[in-house]
Amino acid sequence: MKKRLPEGTGVSGWFASPSWNLLLISLKSKLFKAQISCEKASTQSSGTTDFIMTTTIVIQQPPPTQVVEVMNPREWSTGLFDCLNDLKTCCFAYWCFPCFACKTSKDYGEHLCLPLLDCFGWCVPPITLAMRVSLRHRYGIDGSLSDDCVLSSFCTVCVWCQMAREIEKRNAPVMIAAKTA
Repeated sequence: MKKRLPEGTGVSGWFASPSWNLLLISLKSKLFKAQISCEKASTQSSGTTDFIMTTTIVIQQPPPTQVVEVMNPREWSTGLFDCLNDLKTCCFAYWCFPCFACKTSKDYGEHLCLPLLDCFGWCVPPITLAMRVSLRHRYGIDGSLSDDCVLSSFCTVCVWCQMAREIEKRNAPVMIAAKTA
C-alpha cells in the first residue's frame, strides 16, 4: 500500500517552490548550463541548520563565426588590389613578405617553407604560380593559366594577399541562420 504525500511536499511541489525558479535558456546558439549547489549555514540564535540555495550559471558560447554574404563561388571573393579592405594582411605582406608567404602556404595546407623556393624561378615565381592555380582548382574559381602567369610575375605580393584572403574566407566557419515565423 502506497502512501501519498500531502500536496506541495512532494518532488513536484519542491521544484515548483519560489526558491527553485531556475530557467535554462538557449538563445541563438548560446549554451547555458546551470550548476546548483547547496551550502549549510547554521543559525546561531535557533541552533537549526538551514540550507541556502545558490545558483551558478556557466555560459559557454560557440567559437566566433563569420556570416558570409552569398557570392558567386566561381569568382574570387576579393579583388587583386583590395588590400585597403584588409590592412593587417597587406601590411604584413609588404613588410615581411617571405614570412607572410610561408604563413599563407601553411594555412593552405602546404609545407611551411615552400614559398622560399620561388627564388629559384627565373622570370615567373614557380611556387606562387602553382599555389594560385591549385587554389583556383580547389575552390572552383574561373581563370586561366596565362592570367595566373602574368599576375604571379608582376603582382606577386598582391597575388599572395588575394590568396590569403580567399583561404581565410573559404575556410572560416559559417553560421547559417534561418528566420522562423
